[in-house]
Amino acid sequence: MAEMVRGKVEMKRIENATSRQVTFSKRRNGLLKKAYELSVLCDAQIAVIIFSQKGRLYEFASSDIQRIVERYRKCARDGKNNSKIDKQLQLQELKNEAESISEKIELVQLSQRKLLGYGLDSCSLDELQEIDAQLQRSLFLIRARKAQLYKEQIEQLKEKERLLLEKNARLSLKAAAHGGAAALGCRSSPSCEVDTQLFI
Repeated sequence: MAEMVRGKVEMKRIENATSRQVTFSKRRNGLLKKAYELSVLCDAQIAVIIFSQKGRLYEFASSDIQRIVERYRKCARDGKNNSKIDKQLQLQELKNEAESISEKIELVQLSQRKLLGYGLDSCSLDELQEIDAQLQRSLFLIRARKAQLYKEQIEQLKEKERLLLEKNARLSLKAAAHGGAAALGCRSSPSCEVDTQLFI
Protein backbone atom coordinates (compact mmCIF):
# COMPACT_ATOMS: atom_id res chain seq x y z
CA MET A 1 0.00 0.00 0.00
CA ALA A 2 1.42 3.36 -1.00
CA GLU A 3 2.32 5.73 1.81
CA MET A 4 -0.01 8.71 2.05
CA VAL A 5 1.66 12.09 1.60
CA ARG A 6 0.38 14.88 3.80
CA GLY A 7 -0.57 18.04 1.95
CA LYS A 8 1.13 21.33 2.66
CA VAL A 9 -0.70 23.31 5.32
CA GLU A 10 -1.64 26.83 4.32
CA MET A 11 -0.30 29.36 6.83
CA LYS A 12 -3.42 31.25 7.83
CA ARG A 13 -5.78 31.36 10.78
CA ILE A 14 -7.96 28.26 11.16
CA GLU A 15 -11.55 29.47 11.14
CA ASN A 16 -13.12 26.37 12.68
CA ALA A 17 -12.79 26.68 16.48
CA THR A 18 -12.61 22.93 17.13
CA SER A 19 -9.96 22.34 14.47
CA ARG A 20 -8.03 25.35 15.74
CA GLN A 21 -8.00 24.00 19.31
CA VAL A 22 -6.92 20.53 18.18
CA THR A 23 -4.10 21.98 16.06
CA PHE A 24 -2.99 24.21 18.94
CA SER A 25 -2.77 21.27 21.34
CA LYS A 26 -0.82 19.09 18.92
CA ARG A 27 1.65 21.77 17.88
CA ARG A 28 2.09 23.06 21.43
CA ASN A 29 3.03 19.61 22.65
CA GLY A 30 5.35 19.14 19.68
CA LEU A 31 7.07 22.48 20.35
CA LEU A 32 7.57 21.74 24.05
CA LYS A 33 8.90 18.28 23.21
CA LYS A 34 11.40 19.72 20.73
CA ALA A 35 12.53 22.29 23.31
CA TYR A 36 13.09 19.55 25.87
CA GLU A 37 15.05 17.41 23.41
CA LEU A 38 17.23 20.37 22.40
CA SER A 39 18.02 21.19 26.04
CA VAL A 40 19.02 17.59 26.80
CA LEU A 41 20.93 16.81 23.61
CA CYS A 42 22.81 20.11 23.40
CA ASP A 43 22.93 21.14 27.07
CA ALA A 44 21.25 24.43 26.14
CA GLN A 45 19.32 26.73 28.43
CA ILE A 46 15.84 27.04 26.95
CA ALA A 47 12.65 28.75 28.03
CA VAL A 48 9.37 28.55 26.09
CA ILE A 49 6.34 30.64 27.07
CA ILE A 50 2.98 30.11 25.35
CA PHE A 51 -0.37 31.83 25.94
CA SER A 52 -3.40 30.24 24.36
CA GLN A 53 -6.19 32.21 22.73
CA LYS A 54 -8.10 32.06 26.02
CA GLY A 55 -5.09 33.32 27.97
CA ARG A 56 -3.97 30.05 29.50
CA LEU A 57 -0.22 29.83 30.18
CA TYR A 58 1.97 26.94 29.03
CA GLU A 59 5.69 26.98 29.67
CA PHE A 60 8.84 24.91 29.62
CA ALA A 61 12.27 25.70 31.01
CA SER A 62 15.42 23.62 31.10
CA SER A 63 16.23 25.25 34.47
CA ASP A 64 14.77 28.08 36.55
CA ILE A 65 12.67 30.08 34.09
CA GLN A 66 13.13 33.32 36.06
CA ARG A 67 16.91 33.07 35.75
CA ILE A 68 16.68 32.41 32.03
CA VAL A 69 14.34 35.37 31.49
CA GLU A 70 16.58 37.65 33.56
CA ARG A 71 19.59 36.51 31.57
CA TYR A 72 17.73 37.32 28.37
CA ARG A 73 16.83 40.79 29.62
CA LYS A 74 20.44 41.49 30.60
CA CYS A 75 21.71 40.41 27.18
CA ALA A 76 19.08 42.58 25.48
CA ARG A 77 20.11 45.63 27.56
CA ASP A 78 23.81 45.03 26.89
CA GLY A 79 23.12 44.64 23.19
CA LYS A 80 21.28 47.96 23.04
CA ASN A 81 24.04 49.72 24.99
CA ASN A 82 26.75 48.24 22.78
CA SER A 83 24.84 49.25 19.67
CA LYS A 84 24.51 52.81 20.97
CA ILE A 85 28.23 52.98 21.77
CA ASP A 86 29.14 51.61 18.33
CA LYS A 87 27.00 54.26 16.63
CA GLN A 88 28.63 57.02 18.68
CA LEU A 89 32.09 55.74 17.76
CA GLN A 90 31.16 55.57 14.09
CA LEU A 91 29.82 59.12 14.17
CA GLN A 92 33.00 60.36 15.84
CA GLU A 93 35.16 58.58 13.27
CA LEU A 94 33.16 60.12 10.43
CA LYS A 95 33.47 63.55 12.04
CA ASN A 96 37.24 63.18 12.42
CA GLU A 97 37.58 61.99 8.83
CA ALA A 98 35.52 64.94 7.56
CA GLU A 99 37.69 67.39 9.51
CA SER A 100 40.86 65.78 8.14
CA ILE A 101 39.58 65.99 4.56
CA SER A 102 38.58 69.63 5.09
CA GLU A 103 42.09 70.48 6.34
CA LYS A 104 43.68 68.75 3.35
CA ILE A 105 41.44 70.68 0.95
CA GLU A 106 42.43 73.97 2.59
CA LEU A 107 46.13 73.09 2.27
CA VAL A 108 45.71 72.19 -1.41
CA GLN A 109 43.83 75.41 -2.13
CA LEU A 110 46.49 77.45 -0.31
CA SER A 111 49.24 75.71 -2.27
CA GLN A 112 47.45 76.39 -5.55
CA ARG A 113 47.11 80.09 -4.69
CA LYS A 114 50.82 80.32 -3.94
CA LEU A 115 51.69 78.58 -7.22
CA LEU A 116 49.59 81.22 -8.99
CA GLY A 117 51.52 83.96 -7.22
CA TYR A 118 48.97 84.91 -4.55
CA GLY A 119 49.56 85.07 -0.81
CA LEU A 120 53.36 85.05 -1.09
CA ASP A 121 53.90 87.82 1.49
CA SER A 122 53.71 85.35 4.37
CA CYS A 123 56.12 82.85 2.73
CA SER A 124 59.65 82.36 4.02
CA LEU A 125 62.68 82.05 1.76
CA ASP A 126 62.62 78.25 2.03
CA GLU A 127 58.94 78.17 1.07
CA LEU A 128 59.58 80.43 -1.93
CA GLN A 129 62.44 78.19 -3.06
CA GLU A 130 60.18 75.14 -2.77
CA ILE A 131 57.46 76.88 -4.80
CA ASP A 132 60.05 77.84 -7.42
CA ALA A 133 61.25 74.22 -7.61
CA GLN A 134 57.67 72.99 -8.04
CA LEU A 135 57.10 75.48 -10.85
CA GLN A 136 60.31 74.40 -12.57
CA ARG A 137 59.26 70.75 -12.37
CA SER A 138 55.80 71.59 -13.71
CA LEU A 139 57.30 73.66 -16.54
CA PHE A 140 59.65 70.82 -17.47
CA LEU A 141 56.76 68.34 -17.63
CA ILE A 142 54.64 70.74 -19.67
CA ARG A 143 57.42 71.32 -22.20
CA ALA A 144 58.13 67.61 -22.45
CA ARG A 145 54.46 66.94 -23.16
CA LYS A 146 54.35 69.69 -25.79
CA ALA A 147 57.45 68.28 -27.49
CA GLN A 148 55.86 64.84 -27.56
CA LEU A 149 52.67 66.20 -29.13
CA TYR A 150 54.66 68.15 -31.75
CA LYS A 151 56.63 65.02 -32.61
CA GLU A 152 53.45 62.98 -32.99
CA GLN A 153 51.91 65.64 -35.26
CA ILE A 154 55.06 65.74 -37.43
CA GLU A 155 55.01 61.95 -37.76
CA GLN A 156 51.35 62.06 -38.78
CA LEU A 157 52.05 64.74 -41.41
CA LYS A 158 54.97 62.72 -42.80
CA GLU A 159 52.75 59.67 -43.05
CA LYS A 160 50.09 61.67 -44.89
CA GLU A 161 52.76 63.03 -47.26
CA ARG A 162 54.04 59.52 -47.98
CA LEU A 163 50.54 58.26 -48.74
CA LEU A 164 49.89 61.22 -51.07
CA LEU A 165 53.17 60.63 -52.93
CA GLU A 166 52.34 56.95 -53.38
CA LYS A 167 48.88 57.83 -54.65
CA ASN A 168 50.32 60.42 -57.07
CA ALA A 169 52.84 57.88 -58.39
CA ARG A 170 50.09 55.32 -59.01
CA LEU A 171 48.00 57.91 -60.85
CA SER A 172 51.01 58.91 -63.00
CA LEU A 173 51.69 55.30 -63.94
CA LYS A 174 48.03 54.76 -64.78
CA ALA A 175 47.94 57.90 -66.95
CA ALA A 176 51.14 56.91 -68.76
CA ALA A 177 49.82 53.42 -69.44
CA HIS A 178 46.55 54.84 -70.75
CA GLY A 179 48.37 57.30 -73.05
CA GLY A 180 50.66 54.59 -74.47
CA ALA A 181 47.72 52.35 -75.27
CA ALA A 182 45.98 55.20 -77.11
CA ALA A 183 49.08 55.94 -79.23
CA LEU A 184 49.50 52.26 -80.11
CA GLY A 185 45.89 52.03 -81.25
CA CYS A 186 46.27 55.09 -83.46
CA ARG A 187 49.33 53.71 -85.29
CA SER A 188 47.52 50.48 -86.10
CA SER A 189 44.52 52.32 -87.60
CA PRO A 190 44.44 53.21 -91.42
CA SER A 191 42.70 56.48 -90.76
CA CYS A 192 45.63 57.59 -88.65
CA GLU A 193 48.02 56.95 -91.60
CA VAL A 194 45.83 58.92 -94.02
CA ASP A 195 45.65 61.83 -91.67
CA THR A 196 49.41 61.80 -91.32
CA GLN A 197 50.00 61.78 -95.07
CA LEU A 198 47.57 64.60 -95.65
CA PHE A 199 49.21 66.60 -92.94
CA ILE A 200 52.64 66.17 -94.62
